[in-house]
Amino acid sequence: MDYRNTLNLPETAFPMRGNLAKREPGWIAEWEENKVYAAIRAASKGRPRFVLHDGPPYANGDIHIGHAVNKILKDIIVKSRNMAGFDAVYVPGWDCHGMPIEIQIEKKYGKHLPVAEVQSKARSYAREQIDRQRRDFKRLGVLADWDNPYLTMNHSNEADELRVLARIMKKGFVFRGLKPVNWCFDCGSALAEAEVEYADRKDPSIHTAFAFDDKAAVAAAFGLDRVDDGAIVIWTTTPWTIPANQALNVHPEFEYAMVRLDTPRSTGPLVLLAKDRVEPCLEEWKLQGQIIATAKGEALAGLSFRHPLYAAHEGYRRLSPVYLGDYVTLDTGTGVVHSSPAYGVEDFVSCKAHGLQDSDILNPVMGDGHYAPGLPLFGGMNIWKANPVIIDALREAGALLHTEEISHSYMHCWRHKTPVIYRATSQWFAGMDRQPTSGRTLRETALEGVDNTAFYPAWGRARLHAMIANRPDWTLSRQRQWGVPMAFFVHKETGELHPRTAELLEEVAQRVEQHGIEAWQSLDPAELLGDEASQYEKNRDTLDVWFDSGSTHATVLGGRDHDLKGSHADQLAWPADLYLEGSDQHRGWFHSSLLTSCMLYGQPPYKALLTHGFVVDGDGKKMSKSVGNVVAPQKVSDTLGAEILRLWTASTDYSGELSISDQILQRVVEGYRRIRNTLKFLLGNISDFNPAHEAVAANEMFEIDRYALAMTNAMQTEVLECYTRYEFHPAVARLQVFCSEDLGAFYLDVLKDRLYTAGKTSVARRSAQTALHHITHCLLRLMAPILSFTAEEAWKDLHPGQDAGTIFTQVYHDLPVQRDAQALIAKWDRLREIRAQAMRRIEEVRARGEIGSSLAAGLDIHAPEADYELLSSLGDDLRFVFIVSRVALHACSDALRIDVQTLDAAKCERCWHHRDDVGSDPQHPGLCGRCVQNLFGTGEPRSHA
Repeated sequence: MDYRNTLNLPETAFPMRGNLAKREPGWIAEWEENKVYAAIRAASKGRPRFVLHDGPPYANGDIHIGHAVNKILKDIIVKSRNMAGFDAVYVPGWDCHGMPIEIQIEKKYGKHLPVAEVQSKARSYAREQIDRQRRDFKRLGVLADWDNPYLTMNHSNEADELRVLARIMKKGFVFRGLKPVNWCFDCGSALAEAEVEYADRKDPSIHTAFAFDDKAAVAAAFGLDRVDDGAIVIWTTTPWTIPANQALNVHPEFEYAMVRLDTPRSTGPLVLLAKDRVEPCLEEWKLQGQIIATAKGEALAGLSFRHPLYAAHEGYRRLSPVYLGDYVTLDTGTGVVHSSPAYGVEDFVSCKAHGLQDSDILNPVMGDGHYAPGLPLFGGMNIWKANPVIIDALREAGALLHTEEISHSYMHCWRHKTPVIYRATSQWFAGMDRQPTSGRTLRETALEGVDNTAFYPAWGRARLHAMIANRPDWTLSRQRQWGVPMAFFVHKETGELHPRTAELLEEVAQRVEQHGIEAWQSLDPAELLGDEASQYEKNRDTLDVWFDSGSTHATVLGGRDHDLKGSHADQLAWPADLYLEGSDQHRGWFHSSLLTSCMLYGQPPYKALLTHGFVVDGDGKKMSKSVGNVVAPQKVSDTLGAEILRLWTASTDYSGELSISDQILQRVVEGYRRIRNTLKFLLGNISDFNPAHEAVAANEMFEIDRYALAMTNAMQTEVLECYTRYEFHPAVARLQVFCSEDLGAFYLDVLKDRLYTAGKTSVARRSAQTALHHITHCLLRLMAPILSFTAEEAWKDLHPGQDAGTIFTQVYHDLPVQRDAQALIAKWDRLREIRAQAMRRIEEVRARGEIGSSLAAGLDIHAPEADYELLSSLGDDLRFVFIVSRVALHACSDALRIDVQTLDAAKCERCWHHRDDVGSDPQHPGLCGRCVQNLFGTGEPRSHA
């Protein structure tokens, strides 16, 4: 007789192969058709809110792997919070204004288009990019309010942004002034701090001399009766700033030396520099000399020296006074800093502090990177090309001591990858240290806000704190067309704002709310100003795009107490529970959001910040198309499946760099297969189980089943704690260990015999199925935030022929309470240790060819008292735990010893156990006694395993 048909073999439509790349798009279409996101919202209604505010990606270009990581992490958090019993809304957003889109319009349609045309084309372009990116984000399995995202170019958002500007102005944070700002010649605009990156660059390094003018004053400063000709020496890597020099800075506490050169230079035999820099400088200049006098830096204050091009052209016949500056260092150079206030923040601050007026500041570099035509010697030249020309001029003027080319880290535009300079321009700023109406400076409020914010990982606090503590005033204005206008009316003669600026901004905002930022472009000032219109002109600056995204806590969430309408204020709440972005956003969105919120409300717009690192290749190298190591999320989705990307993201420690490569992804695929195989086993073995009628009460279940539930509960507790801390890689590791070791290598391995061979409706089998039912529900819900496609597929298989909805409307599973859970875990953990030792002994015997299956073996276990008592408590069920056909226990006083015996007993054709009672029933000569009982009698007696 073929007894195969008498076994309770697993039955499930859940396939072994996921075929993810082909099947996932079908799930996405089904989610959209069934309005799954709306179903989640309905199921979550009335629960406590959890708000993750989406940091808007920029609407330009296809998404890359960094975008995928960001959106997957957000999706995992939102889903996990919903399933934890919260109402976690996910409103995606896009940043739409700004230079990259404007550049694309210029590339496609040419420069110098009318502003209205640029804005119209930019809107259309942004919409196209949003549609492309939205499609790719959906493909990742991200569930969100995709039909109703927030866009910074939505008219309501643009209008509310103007209202934010009006409010921070009324509070006294906004001012206009001339200050050095990061300036990109290619952008033709000021840049935000977050738009500047650093890269190595080669530049000429020069030591140049400022000749003594009043030699008697110099002599007095050093306590000398007189001095010969000489010069004070500076070092710089920006020769192009020399024509704009207006001062020198020394440190008041440093010791400065007068050095007599053995070989006099054209400026004379004396040079003046910091004492600590004399030896290295003389060595670099290949000169020798002796110190003849020293003086503290403070003694040099008020001295004046001739501009190094004094002798080259009458336009440079001016003096540079010495100011005292604590920012001067002795790390490099001469300990004397040349000061061109238009091209350095510290230079500017120093010169202004010593009485220099805005109108006095020399600013010959134009916005395109060329000197003004009227600049002596160098007019009309590009500043970078002028460097060698300036060096030649210094050499001819006798002011050059040394020059060489060096490689150093220098500021670059993150868009154009071209060098950036500090350049003094008239801009609108948010003052970090101005005294606003609230009495506390923005810096003070923001630093307190950092202290009151939770950080994941914790090191983010120090990073953001340092950036706020050291940042200059925020340059709010940009010289662009595609952006929210700084809708000010400025007096043509005085440059002052209209006294009704706040009211006028609201009137403009009402127009923008109807017609977008284009309303400002087409607005006739007379409509708002009447007879005053002829006295005022419209400000043409736009707001920094970081102000766009940085104010979304107000324009989208609605601000504190629904201070503003907020495009999604009815769905969201302020402050957000969490902001989540890449680590660069400490100086980007985290930063700008903090500053706008502190200006508006005196506190951060978020309770916590989560930071993830950048994606690198398998060797830890930055991804580059030219190197060929880019991993595109679209390609991974189309070959391996987005599920693999989701698992890779979750299983990688995002607090540092995330490494990805084909080899790494293949390892992820292997891990996924183990999880999928576990699900297939679980689903197949409960396919005929109806928990409503066939579940076994917890106190009647077999002991190993109760242990499995206690073990599952412990695992679930650990995973949920990981989810709460936003630590996903240990959660994935725990789930994988649970599937492969706790279930696959132990519980399910032991269970197969009972599931397959026990009576179909027996308590023995139903007890196992009860445990598997709970484990499956628990596992699927825990997996769902990460393995969303697989969990949904398995959820459908778990409810064949039923309208079970979506797994994402469920909450985490409540497992039956095991009152003796800790005792069970302690007992069975020890049993598993003994079992592992037995398995190793069996494997040794198998390796010698003495047995095939472990069921061909018997065990003689010699156990000390505690282990003997433990093992004997299972009675004859012990053999099922060890998956052998016989176990004999022997008490001993020594260490545990396990002997493996090869059994001579016949093998049962049905259960494959080697038993002496095989053939004891003449009607079934191939069966053992327990199989006869399970098939034709009352069932075998077992209660533990």
